[in-house]
Amino acid sequence: MPEQPEDSTTPKWNLIIDVAKSAHGNNAILAAKDEYVGNDYPGYSAPIPEKGGDIFTLTRKVRGETPMVDAAYLLKTCNHCDAGPCQKVGGDAVKKRPDGITIIDPVKAKGRKDIVKACPHGAIIWNEELEIPQIWTFDAHLLDQGWPHPRCVDACPPGAIEAVKITDAEMKKRAEAEGLEILKPEIGTKPRVYYKNLYRFTTCFIGGTVIAATDGVEDCVEGAEVLLMKAGDVVGSATSNEFGEFKIDNVDPGSGPYTIEARHKGLGTATAEADVGDSVYLGTLALTQ
Repeated sequence: MPEQPEDSTTPKWNLIIDVAKSAHGNNAILAAKDEYVGNDYPGYSAPIPEKGGDIFTLTRKVRGETPMVDAAYLLKTCNHCDAGPCQKVGGDAVKKRPDGITIIDPVKAKGRKDIVKACPHGAIIWNEELEIPQIWTFDAHLLDQGWPHPRCVDACPPGAIEAVKITDAEMKKRAEAEGLEILKPEIGTKPRVYYKNLYRFTTCFIGGTVIAATDGVEDCVEGAEVLLMKAGDVVGSATSNEFGEFKIDNVDPGSGPYTIEARHKGLGTATAEADVGDSVYLGTLALTQ
């Protein structure tokens, strides 16, 4: 199937997932199982198996080390790509609707394991019992009945998942304004699933604690300016909190070396060096005059 040209006039569905709010992504998984396991929606999807029917998946990533650790959760599903390889391989078994939703025909796709292998995102499952490839259909059967959005939106906390039906031009503008990202942009499949705060899963942080000695007693320093520098240029910054802690986030893995400089008017400065293979806690940076 030839690549679809950008259409800036027809409203299409897009999904926006906030990685910073995806800790409860299991709710989306459970909602999908409730909707699809054992249920037949002719023209949309066949019943999905209870075991192995993971049309939503949730991956947990822990960053940092004690005492500075955080966790992020990446919720993944069919990206409903505009230029998905599944369309090129599947022929008339894979349908791209005018509203942007991809449907794998459960009748025409029988026996087509090649459709599963074609997905570079690993979002197509194989139903061994029915011998068909299956995806999350964006709850198209519900939307066509007048539902305002898919079930996963209501199942998760407010703002964790948002479904919007807008034009390509409007979605592009929103993605740029809000810093939304897609998975694997380098492969050019043009996904319709966007991520907010994806850096929480894909990048590292450099953290530490700023302290200073006053009258011989060391204490945490609040309000210290901390700069992240590479080759003399400032590439990131943070301010220490009431516990003296700082975290400079959205640092590319494997980058560096970096110089970290903490400074506070009246208390002095401190520096440290770091190479970033992963998120790192530098320990204490003691300010001196």
